Amino acid sequence: MLRLLDSRTNSYAEVAPARRGLLRVCAYAPGDAEGFGITGLRVELVADLLARAAEMCGLQVITVFASREHSRGQASASRRDAEALGIHPPTAYTSSHEAQAVLGGPIDVHLVSSHDADESFGRSGAVVPVGAAHIPGYGDHGDTSAGTVPAGQGHDPLAFRLALLSVPYHEPADLTGSVLARAYETLRRWRQQVAGWAESPSRPIPADIGQQAQAAFGGLDIVSVLTMLGGLAHDAGVSAGAKFEAFVYADRILGLDLARDIGKLGG
Repeated sequence: MLRLLDSRTNSYAEVAPARRGLLRVCAYAPGDAEGFGITGLRVELVADLLARAAEMCGLQVITVFASREHSRGQASASRRDAEALGIHPPTAYTSSHEAQAVLGGPIDVHLVSSHDADESFGRSGAVVPVGAAHIPGYGDHGDTSAGTVPAGQGHDPLAFRLALLSVPYHEPADLTGSVLARAYETLRRWRQQVAGWAESPSRPIPADIGQQAQAAFGGLDIVSVLTMLGGLAHDAGVSAGAKFEAFVYADRILGLDLARDIGKLGG
């Protein structure tokens, strides 16, 4: 079951697709001049997380990225940034007024910048706000029109993805240099730990951990999942094989390539 914050009621509500088994999602670029900046990229990231979580719930997902008028250069840079962050490409890129036609039916979830959440998006579907993101030195809106995603130490763009995941999706995200550096270090450590655990016999994920993860993913509460993984990594009562399975399972939605260093230890 998916539960998301609907800006029209300011409360969490279950997502009820208009067509059973099919979730139609539209992610809108912010309506201001920085529509293809960091905030716009964050809207696309939340769409990616939602699609991954919905698919794990057994839903088929169709996603479109919609925007107002934009230059070809801006769109191209935005797509390069999205690819660098491991964001799955949408079914289509389209304009806001053509989104429903491209989706082939009523939009179930509108993902919008929190600054645009009060706009009218029709009667159907939930309007889910995504907080603005800011990187000092990249302008008030985190402009990435040049196609550059800062990743902190190590220049791993997935560290930038982790930094964004570390803030609730509906809250503003201020990505300072220290925030990006912590994300890089966490990502490096988790990959190293997963590679080590992979050398132990596999064990089932503890039931309580699996249930907590499923519930959190159902509400896109990624922060709780990250906190749980951080605690699990240091829990001496859980076997290495179970830790490995839990991290790999969670990474199906986190998209951090946590298994990347398997087989590389000691190399």
